[in-house]
Amino acid sequence: MSALTVYVEGIGVWSPQLADFDALRAALMGEVPTPPPPRPAATVLPAGERRRAPESVLLAVEVAAQAVAMSGREAAAMPCVFTSSHGDQAIMDYMCAVLASAPSELSPTRFHNSVHNAPAGYWTIATGCHAPSNAVCAQRASFGAGLLEAASLALADARPVLLVCSDTAGNGPLAEVTDSPAPFGCALVLSPQPGPSTLGRLVLHLCPGSIPDAPVASPVPAEWIARSPAAVALPLLALLAQGAGRCRLMAARSLAMDVRLEECA
Repeated sequence: MSALTVYVEGIGVWSPQLADFDALRAALMGEVPTPPPPRPAATVLPAGERRRAPESVLLAVEVAAQAVAMSGREAAAMPCVFTSSHGDQAIMDYMCAVLASAPSELSPTRFHNSVHNAPAGYWTIATGCHAPSNAVCAQRASFGAGLLEAASLALADARPVLLVCSDTAGNGPLAEVTDSPAPFGCALVLSPQPGPSTLGRLVLHLCPGSIPDAPVASPVPAEWIARSPAAVALPLLALLAQGAGRCRLMAARSLAMDVRLEECA
């Protein structure tokens, strides 16, 4: 497969320690950023929807809005790819417990929010987006798989694409399985062509094998990446903060992706 080349125009980041991409950049420079409020603001959502939406939706919508705002693009016209390794873990824990004890008492509202594409639904309704949207899941490789999907769509359709990757903290017995102790979300706006808002050029090259076969050093502490499946994006986000470099991501269990970030003149 030939290398894919796309251009980054917008970046969104949120975790209990990082309010946005500027906070990540400051943290990588040794500063201690001010932590954000406990719940992502997600101000794109109407107030009523924001009160009712689960944390998984707020997290995804928050980072999506940050990335789109940085790009200067219109969200309504942009196709989007939403990825998550585990979806809404709190709701899944609730549903498993209710189905095991009193199935007839299952809340239809919570069931509605349990589907994997719930964040995409909230986002497209709030922004009036009628462009195509995908929801991708590939366990710990979800960010890499989503990046591959978004880059392919941007090049195939010759239009910018929004990529969102997020995972909430594990809850209940599921937490022992998902190994996701903290929420993390990030988003990228990818364009097939350079423009006034271009932050860097990504060259993606697929290579058989897994990450452990060829580890690449990252300036991000390993414990940051271990906090959430979505945080596997941090090595690439760190490169974007620094301007150039190279990292590897998983795009599937046995398929790695070499990612090279190049500065644009």
